[in-house]
Amino acid sequence: MEFDAVILSGGRSSRLGGVPKSGLMHDGATLLDVALQAARGAAAVAVVGPDPGTLPEGVLSCREDPPFAGPAAAIAAGLSALERHRGADSRHRPAAPFTLVLACDMPGAGAAVRTLLEAAGGAPPAGGLMAVAADGRRQPLVGLYGTAALQKCVAEAGQRGALENASVFALLASLEVREVSVPGGSTDDVDTWDDASALGVSIPPGSHGGDSREPAIRPGLRSRIRPWRQAVKSQDETLEDWCRALLQALELEDVEVDVNAVLALAGVAAHSVVRPAAPLTTFIAGFAAGLASGSGQATDAVSMQAAMGVARKLAKDYAANEAPGA
Repeated sequence: MEFDAVILSGGRSSRLGGVPKSGLMHDGATLLDVALQAARGAAAVAVVGPDPGTLPEGVLSCREDPPFAGPAAAIAAGLSALERHRGADSRHRPAAPFTLVLACDMPGAGAAVRTLLEAAGGAPPAGGLMAVAADGRRQPLVGLYGTAALQKCVAEAGQRGALENASVFALLASLEVREVSVPGGSTDDVDTWDDASALGVSIPPGSHGGDSREPAIRPGLRSRIRPWRQAVKSQDETLEDWCRALLQALELEDVEVDVNAVLALAGVAAHSVVRPAAPLTTFIAGFAAGLASGSGQATDAVSMQAAMGVARKLAKDYAANEAPGA
């Protein structure tokens, strides 16, 4: 099957202390290299994100506008780069009928992509195919979408000014896609250091010095990689220190805050709704928990767990309702 590919390698990686996911390592390769390998059958490939360094010959590099505007804007930028490339090609190659959209933070994505391509061997719907994890979660950033249909979604969202910080589910809401179950773990992504540890993903060994035995790092990335270890080591301490200082300033020294749980809720809201929903969701959940605790309905811990549980479920339901075919 003929297809082009848009690989998303940007994002702020806020829960990784700003460490770019594309340069993290898995089995001796960067996550960007893993994604490029998963898309190796594509006729044309565009990588969207910060400067990736040296790319394989023929692979395009571009950036969403404005930078860090989210995955919907990145998809739009990738499609535009592919279109410009075709316009400059003297062979006047038409767009491939399908476009693979793939985030670079899933080390097992190769198995998911192979499953999508196999499923597309019959008569895929015009809207395309979307990966569904073993637990039933849709993963729109592992999708093989009809190029014309995807371009239409992007054009319509652009006309409404609805690309920046938009969820991918919202972008694809009008697409009729077929959901395809993919191998377990193949859409597991790296959002936190706990995720990275569970998936066997790590910082490049050469990021803090240099050793000829260490895996090669893309030219252009090393200067951005060297500070990572120090940043990663201090991230948890910094958050704990800031949390203590804020609680003290607000005279809440006796309140225990599960920082990881709050960050996880923020991540769910950002992925399921829109990115600015993260701070808004955590604020409202915290406010609700405070009201419940202050009125004596429950302890601080129970109130917070309950409020975050409601917010987490609502965000996931919101994503499901916004998903194509919902």
